[in-house]
Formats: sequence, structure tokens, C-alpha cells
Amino acid sequence: MDRMLKEEIGGKIMSIQTGKMAKQASGSVVVQYGDTIVLVTVVSTHEERTSDFLPLTVEYQEKVYAAGRIPGNYFRREIGRPSEKETLTARLIDRPIRPLFPKGYRCETQVIATVLSMDQENDPDTLAMVGASAAIHISDIPFAGPIAAVRVGRIDGELRINPPLQDWDRCDINIIVAGSKTGVVMVEGGCNVVSEADMTEAIFFGHRAMQPLIELQAKLRESHGVPKRAFALPAKDAELVARVESLAAAPMRAALLIPEKIRRYPAVREVKIAVFEALGEDFAERREEVVGLLDDLRRRILRDLILKEDRRVDGRRFDEIRPITCDVGILPRTHGSALFTRGETQVLGVLTLGSGQDEQRVETLSGEEMRPFMLHYNFPPYSVGEAKRIAGPSRRDIGHGGLSTRAIEKILPAKESFDYTIRLVSEVLESNGSSSMGTVCSCCLALMDGGIPIKAPVAGIAMGLVSEGDRTVVLSDILGDEDHAGDMDFKVAGTTDGITAMQMDIKIHGLSRDILERALEQARQGRVFILGRMVEALPAPRKEISPYAPTITTLSIHPDKIREVIGPGGKVIRAIQSETNTTVEIEDSGVVKIAAFSKQEAEQALKLIQQIVADPEVGAIYEGTVVKITDFGAFVNIMPGTDGLVHISQLANRRVTKVSDVVKEGEKLKVKVLEIGRDGKIRLSHKALLEEDDGRTQR
Repeated sequence: MDRMLKEEIGGKIMSIQTGKMAKQASGSVVVQYGDTIVLVTVVSTHEERTSDFLPLTVEYQEKVYAAGRIPGNYFRREIGRPSEKETLTARLIDRPIRPLFPKGYRCETQVIATVLSMDQENDPDTLAMVGASAAIHISDIPFAGPIAAVRVGRIDGELRINPPLQDWDRCDINIIVAGSKTGVVMVEGGCNVVSEADMTEAIFFGHRAMQPLIELQAKLRESHGVPKRAFALPAKDAELVARVESLAAAPMRAALLIPEKIRRYPAVREVKIAVFEALGEDFAERREEVVGLLDDLRRRILRDLILKEDRRVDGRRFDEIRPITCDVGILPRTHGSALFTRGETQVLGVLTLGSGQDEQRVETLSGEEMRPFMLHYNFPPYSVGEAKRIAGPSRRDIGHGGLSTRAIEKILPAKESFDYTIRLVSEVLESNGSSSMGTVCSCCLALMDGGIPIKAPVAGIAMGLVSEGDRTVVLSDILGDEDHAGDMDFKVAGTTDGITAMQMDIKIHGLSRDILERALEQARQGRVFILGRMVEALPAPRKEISPYAPTITTLSIHPDKIREVIGPGGKVIRAIQSETNTTVEIEDSGVVKIAAFSKQEAEQALKLIQQIVADPEVGAIYEGTVVKITDFGAFVNIMPGTDGLVHISQLANRRVTKVSDVVKEGEKLKVKVLEIGRDGKIRLSHKALLEEDDGRTQR
């Protein structure tokens, strides 16, 4: 029997229904908000995998039929590779639910969210997040939920829940907040340079608004939930735990206190090898168990260093930033470049400028979008000392690129004032904590090196949290080890005046307001410090763009002239581009953009186009081509699409009885414009030029 529960959220009704669709899944729900509908299912096998991590996969898929459209690709069907939007939304679903599975749960689990209907007003992302929690909560899968999610927007100073898609451009805050009954567990989004206080208010405004959705899921479980499967972690072998600790505790602590990652990691590896050698062959079959105990020991030592000894792995204060160096203009032929190094994290940012034809075309449920700004994040295996096959961008790469994009796009100049397509590429060369925030810093410097008139420099910082009992420590500029052992991964990017992007993941069951305020203020101080180092290297954007970047020349023509510039089948515009080595774009409004790699080529293309669209003037002289001969005169083409008549009496300074005696079709003929009638007809004369020549000769 199916059941549907409803609740008003943000002034609209959201419903969660179960028991109607996909009933063979471990749990399934249909979430509806307006006319946007998402089906979310979860299946968890009963066979445990032999792995040291939770085997959870999350898929989010947008079916184009949901928006009443047919896919625009060659196959006319949804292709296998997920879009960037689908990948980012899958990560949004994954991040808040993953910590809520019990530690040690090893059954293969898959969440699939499918968009069935899209009303072009309500985005499916938060529906999918709520649906994932609800589907798991009513299933037999052990889960410390439920959680819920809402989008918070601020328009004209007013906070709103789930603002419609068409209002997103008006939002100076646009974030997704996920939370439990007791606290916030995830934040993701961008802002148009807003204060930490405003961001805090927006986050907890969202947390309050989502509480009815949490209650809704609890009611749904009461009526339609199934008993949770029994799960308990196998009891640890106390004797083995004691033996591993006696063998590894002291050397592990010594290894973890080595400041440099490049030396610390091999030292930790040597400790593990020594433990296995000391245990001998009797424990060879329990290798995985021993690895788990060593990892637990490592995490406990790291946390104790912070909580009990007030010290960090590399000896820094809790709010101290690692040493920073910034090098700009290091690649001579790119349009902008910068190398940003913070401790053992190093990122190369590279800028490329292009024309409108280089914009990215993206097909979404809302239709086709053209994106003039792209940021691509690459994380090669050598950046962490590994040797792996290089494949396409991973979900992590796309997620980090998306966060960096939100951080930087707010400080880019308006398209009207800087009409270029901008592509930034982040090459992570070394990684030990927050390469995504290093990406923000390096790419901002690359923009400045390329002469892009940004509104203000932007930087990013990753914060950590270690909490136990009454003791809570906030860490600035965290290392990879601190991220692994900590309870929060909190990334904040912005200018000196405010935040432009934020991403926060809580590994514990909620974050209180006072701790968030403390973390945001510490992040602000760190961000300002990093910005100070960046502007020391390059105080402001360079005054001119790279000489190797294309120049964009713009002119406006009458829309009626567009056809003449393009020519039949594009013949004319192709000839202009080929002759001048330029790219010419024409908008329906008559705006013409010429992209060229030299000023001379741009001027040449501009001159050719101006000749095509120019209007004839009385008294002007043109060299045209005879296109037609009649008994009463010859028609001469004086410019593309413009013909005039040379009457037989105006062909020569003598009496002409037959036009063909003077000119032939296809011949060049210099003429002067005598008159342009109200009907647009043009009277030309060759005779007038001959008489002028005779007059000069006589003088």
C-alpha cells in the first residue's frame, strides 16, 4: 500500500510518496515539489565486501523527457557519461549521507535518483537529497538519519527557501544546506561577496526551514518503514589490539611528528612493515584486521596531539598558515599563468582567452546554455607520489572544479565590458591538503597576470575541526592527515570584503552555530593573510592582455545587412575569415565580433565588412562590376548587394548608340553616384569621371 505525506516548504507543497514505484528496491520514494518529480531508490546487498571502506555509490540522472524534450546529441538518447550537473548533484547527495552509515558497514549499497518531471521552476537537486535520506530511512539499511536539504537564496536582502530557477541570477547568496534535527551537516554554494555574519544567518535559516522535512521522514518510517537489519561491528581481539599498540604506538607517534609529508608518509609505512614483521606469519591471514587497527591508532594519535597536547603534525599554531610563495608569468606563450605554493600543496593556474565561438555549449533540463567561463581541475597521480593510469576527470576533479568556479566567477568582469571566453586550467603539481583552494589562488593570479580586469582578488582556505567531549579545536589550512583524522572539511573562498564560495562537510552528526561562527572568523583571518601574500606578488591585474591572446573588435551593422555579410551559404563570411585569418561572429541584433591574433588582421577584416555594409553616398566614386546590360544602360554592382544604373547617356562623353559598344558584362567600371532616389534607386555616371579627367588635362 502506498502512502504520501506532504509539508509546506518555502511557500510550496513538497510531498514524499512510497509504495507506488520501484517496490523491489530496498527503499524507494517519489519526491514532488511543484511539477518537479524525482524518484529515488536505494539497494543494499546482504553480502559483505572485503574492503576497508563503505562501498556506497550514488547516481543522479536527468532524463531529458522530464522537460518534454528530445536529447540534442547524435544518438537522441541520454548518453552513458553523466553531465557535469549530474556529477555535482550526485556528490551533493553522497556527502551528507555517507557519514550516517555505521562504521564497518561493508554491504554494497547504491542510491539512484532519477528526474522524472521538471517544471523549469524547481530544481531537482534538493528533492534528490531529501529522497535519498527518506529511501534509506524507511529501508532495512542501518542509517543514523534522517537528514534533509533546502536551497537558501537571498534576493534584495530577503532570505528565501528554494527560490525558483529564474530568480537565481538575482540571488547574492545561493547555497544548499543539509542538516539533521540537531545541526548542519553540509553546506555548498556561492555568494556575491557577502559577510560571514550574513552567511551564518542564511545557513541556520535553512536549517530551521528543513525541520518539517525531517519530521515527515520520521512519520513515513513509522507507517511504512521496515525493521532495520541487524548489524554490529565484530568485537576486536583485545590481545591483538594490545600487541599492535605496544609495537606501533611509540614509532607511529614519532613518524607522525615529522613535519614534511614526503618524509612522514614513508616513515609511517615503515612502522606498518615493522609491525607485520614482528607479528610474523601467524597473522598473515589477518592482515586487513591489522591494517584497520593501525589506521585507528594513527587517527587516535593525530587527534590526541591536537586535543591533548595542543600541537599539530607540522608544529604550526592552530590558526597559522603554511609558508606561501607566488610566481606569476612563468609560461611565456599562455595568456596568463601563476604557480601558487602553500606548504606541500602546489597548483599551476593557466589562463586561455577565446572568442564567443569558444563558449561551452551545455544541454540541461532547462534548455541549452552557453558558458563563457570554464575552470578545469586536474589532479595527476604524481601530485601525491603515486603511479596510476591517467583517465578522464573523476567525480572529485569535477567537484573541486565546480567549487573553484563558484569562487572565481563572482569577481570576473561583465561580459559587456570584457567580451572574451575565459578558460582556466588548474594543474595540481603537489598535494597535501586543499588543492581546490590552491586552485582558487593560482587561477586568480593567472587572471591578473593575463590582464583580466577582475573586481577584486580572491583566495581560498581549507579549515578543519577536531571535537571530542567539551573540547573543540578549529584548524586553519589543514593538511591531508588532519583532514583524514578530523571531524570537518570546511572550504571558504572570498575577497577581503566577503565570501564568494563555500563547501562544508561535517563527519559528526551536526555543527552548532557558535562553532560555525568561530570557524568562519578564523577562515576570514586566514583568507586575508593569503590575499596579502598574493598581492605582494602581483598587486593588480596587468594593464594589457597578453600579446598572444586574440583581440576582439566589435562593430554594429543594420540587421538587414547581416545576410550580405554572411553571403549565400556563408560564402562571404568564410572568405573574409580565410583571407584575414580571423573569426567573425554575427548576432541577430547586428553586433559583429572579430577575433584576431594581430591588430593588422582585425583591421583588415573590419575594413572588408565595412565595405560590404556601407551605404552609397552621392558624389562618391566606386569601381564596380557590370552585372547586366540593357538597351537603355548598364547595371553596375558598386558594393555587395547594391547595384546602380549607368544610363546610356552617362556611359561616355560622346553619343553612344549601343551599350555593348562601350562595356561588357563582367568588366570593371569606375562610376560616380549622381543621385539616390527615395525608392533607393541609384543613378551612376561614368561620363562625369571622363569629363573631370578632361578638365584636369586642359588645365
